[in-house]
Amino acid sequence: MTLPIAIVGHGKMGRLIEALAPEYGCEVRARFTSGSAARGAGLSSASLKGAQVAVEFSTAAAAPENLRTLAGLGVNSVAGTTGWFERLPSVNEAVGKNNTALVWSANFSVGANLFLQAVAQTAALFAAQPAYDAWAWEIHHAQKKDAPSGTLKKLAEAMQRAGYTRPIALAANRAGAHPGTHEIGFDSAADTITLRHTARSREGFARGALQAARWIAGKQGVYEFGEILGQLPPP
Repeated sequence: MTLPIAIVGHGKMGRLIEALAPEYGCEVRARFTSGSAARGAGLSSASLKGAQVAVEFSTAAAAPENLRTLAGLGVNSVAGTTGWFERLPSVNEAVGKNNTALVWSANFSVGANLFLQAVAQTAALFAAQPAYDAWAWEIHHAQKKDAPSGTLKKLAEAMQRAGYTRPIALAANRAGAHPGTHEIGFDSAADTITLRHTARSREGFARGALQAARWIAGKQGVYEFGEILGQLPPP
């Protein structure tokens, strides 16, 4: 059955999501630019045109109010915008109050989320080896505003939760059109171990967001994308 969706934030990611939507059984009913849905102002039952799920890729300034408005309208959401997660509790409250649902993540790439799990497992091994220091580095396109990114912070947090309590040197670069590389390294006087994830394009993020949209339809509650990877429907 075709799922009617809305795209909130019709920039590069939004346009790519729209192009791929038919492969995932999604029909784009409504599109909102940063101007037409500024902090929820343009979102209404009429303008959403029957969309059951909204995919939100706008800006950090606009995302929380957009998501709270969507929850109030009874629309489930996939939140791909980053840089606003300190305001997640207020969004969660709106989702719960309105019996809707939200999937959020610093990164909707399936591969990047599996990479995070691999990094956590590796960090647990090196936690017991004091000779090894750790670093976390990334590069993204020049237009990406948050640095370090939510993904890099999440990788470092996963390492710490896995038991690696020594300092982790974080570094971030922003240049050109690079879609994103994240690198984790462990270094000693004897050797270096490096784990790296490189996105070839934005397509992986768009496909993950569409899988999440299919999954969240008809559900209630708040979910982090990495928690539901094993439950995602295939394209």
